[in-house]
Amino acid sequence: MNAREEIAAPTAARVQGTIWGVGLGPGDPDLMSVRADRLLRRARHVAYFRKAGRSGQARRIVDGLLPEDVTETAMEYPVTTEIPLDDPRYNALLSRFYADCAARLRALSDAGHEVLVLAEGDPFFYGSFMHLYIRLRDAVPMRVVPAITGMAAAWTATGTPISWGDDVMCTLMGTLPEEALVDQMVRADALVIMKIGRNIDKIRRALRRAGRYDAAWLVEYAAMPDQTVQRLSEAEGRITPYFSIILVHGQGRRP
Repeated sequence: MNAREEIAAPTAARVQGTIWGVGLGPGDPDLMSVRADRLLRRARHVAYFRKAGRSGQARRIVDGLLPEDVTETAMEYPVTTEIPLDDPRYNALLSRFYADCAARLRALSDAGHEVLVLAEGDPFFYGSFMHLYIRLRDAVPMRVVPAITGMAAAWTATGTPISWGDDVMCTLMGTLPEEALVDQMVRADALVIMKIGRNIDKIRRALRRAGRYDAAWLVEYAAMPDQTVQRLSEAEGRITPYFSIILVHGQGRRP
């Protein structure tokens, strides 16, 4: 057999590593799923979002659970509250950011590495992981580990069921216009209001206009060491922290 007739042995194709979206639950590591705990304790690569200069809530939740030699990829937001949501620059900056993060994760997957993306709450519920998922799902193997949501921890903290029988529950973002908030607050039986922060005064006005203010509860840091639970009316004039949820319980049909 001469050189021209030689056939090179095929090179085994590298298998892509799986990108996992791992839900960590509302904040207390004890509320994490068994699957999430098992994955974290054998992790080789983890990635998580955080604000520049901060350790990040997701990373804090898993402190002490990761192997000592794990490789960490911190994805730092280019903007949080510095630019209004309705400013075109906001979406443009975040779109580039998520595209860059997705490219970093794809490179790790293409190199055969399994990566756990740490997600506060549930990965498919108003979280940053979703923006990576839609950019990567057709390019790399992906799996998602669901988790307890922050709002579930919040209504549990009140000691009262959030909905009964035929109650309609509505989850609202405090970033919505006041008129939209009022409209939904009037229509729904049970309310969960998130992304409060600097929207708190608008939310208070909307609840009053909808006749729901006196029934509203404020839960701060649900399932975290600094958890507080009180009537919203008792927190009048206060600016609430980022990890805050307002609840109005349903009063529907029951046996």
